[in-house]
Amino acid sequence: MEAVHIVQGTAVPLDRSDVDTDQIIPSDWLKRVERTGFEKGLFSEWRDDKNFVLNDVAYAGAVILIGGLNFGTGSSREHAVWAIQQYGFRAVVSPRFGPIFRNNATKNGLVPVEVSAEVGAALLQAVQADPTLEITIDVDRRTLEAPAAGIAVSFSLDDSVRERFLNGLDDIGLTLQHADDISAFEGGRPGWLPNHVEV
Repeated sequence: MEAVHIVQGTAVPLDRSDVDTDQIIPSDWLKRVERTGFEKGLFSEWRDDKNFVLNDVAYAGAVILIGGLNFGTGSSREHAVWAIQQYGFRAVVSPRFGPIFRNNATKNGLVPVEVSAEVGAALLQAVQADPTLEITIDVDRRTLEAPAAGIAVSFSLDDSVRERFLNGLDDIGLTLQHADDISAFEGGRPGWLPNHVEV
């Protein structure tokens, strides 16, 4: 995955609570064999409504999605994260995330920014009032700032997750950091064991 240091830009205010993964990407989309094209399925059942926020051109090009309380609850599906990313979002802000969604996000390079309910509500209102509001998420400093709205807060991000983002390491990347040790271990395996694969 690509390294993420700063996410800066405008946001989409999704003022809905308890958004589950089936609403993010309906189950019909899980039949796809490819890992691309999921942006077309993002909130697809809601996008039929012309008044749905993603259909508002004022928010075109936004890189941050601001959700309500309990974003990404429900069943585990990486497709939900892929759909959000492929639509163009690089971070999601919410007062609370479903734990499985949050884990899937961090493993795929989507920054989950958990803020207080008060800050979440203030951000939603600020972006609804001004779709051009600039927001900066600094992964290294673990801060979210929207100076024009008077918002500047810290958010929690485990040290190990922070390092994954800053260095662009998914699970495979983390494993490959130990390639020499793995090769050394495999090189010392007894001959009667099955052949190893070079790393």
